[in-house]
Amino acid sequence: MDMRTFNELALYDDYAIAELVPDHILENIFSYLNLRDLLNCSLVCKSWYRILSDENNDVWRLHCIKRLAEEVLKSDLLSTITTYKSKLRAFFHAWNPHDCSRNIYVKPNGFTLHRNPVAQSTDACRGKIGFYHGRHAWEVIWEGPLGTVAVVGISTKDAPLQCQGYVGLLGSDEQSWGWNLVDNHLLHNGDTQGHYPLLNNCPKYQVGERIRVILDCEDNTLSFERNYEFLGVAFKGLPNKKLYPTVSAVYGNTEVSMVYLGPPVDG
Repeated sequence: MDMRTFNELALYDDYAIAELVPDHILENIFSYLNLRDLLNCSLVCKSWYRILSDENNDVWRLHCIKRLAEEVLKSDLLSTITTYKSKLRAFFHAWNPHDCSRNIYVKPNGFTLHRNPVAQSTDACRGKIGFYHGRHAWEVIWEGPLGTVAVVGISTKDAPLQCQGYVGLLGSDEQSWGWNLVDNHLLHNGDTQGHYPLLNNCPKYQVGERIRVILDCEDNTLSFERNYEFLGVAFKGLPNKKLYPTVSAVYGNTEVSMVYLGPPVDG
């Protein structure tokens, strides 16, 4: 037997052992690996791929317990995402504590921002991950008073995150696009882009409602849903730049949560 054949047999034997290890033992081992290593493990063999493709097994449950606050796992905040892996994904897409106004901080749960009561200031926060391809959906829940301006939308990294006065900061320049939930106006480049949604007697946003934001980087559009009702396309012709979930707020002590859902479900 030449050395090449011996090495091939040895490699095959390693794969055979990997296939024979019981699932529950592999799940426990995988729970100690970081996400990049888990990605590499999923490429080793069909058995490992099958285990890591199960979004509700102990691998993802234990990673959730390690990463997510207990209060979040027990609350209704993540009720619209049902698997452990999707909850973990949402955590990595949540508000960025290092990409927000100095008057905002992200609470220990990792999903909710709090705006401090600073007078004559408008403050914004972006998500951790931006998008430049694919289709993405996330929910925004305003859990405190809206004040005079409360804007939900997207921005590039170049959009400002703080300004003086109470204004529609998100949508104040060419780097951001937003929907003001207070007066139902769309904002971009410092101008009102029209009333939204185009419905007769459209009800105002109620605190605690879930607004679903839908970014389509293939069609370059931004849309919204409320209470599972599609409200139509809000913005077209978005640039081919990385775009981040963003909100801007003016009311002191208001809180806003964001939950990333993944690709939107059509229909």
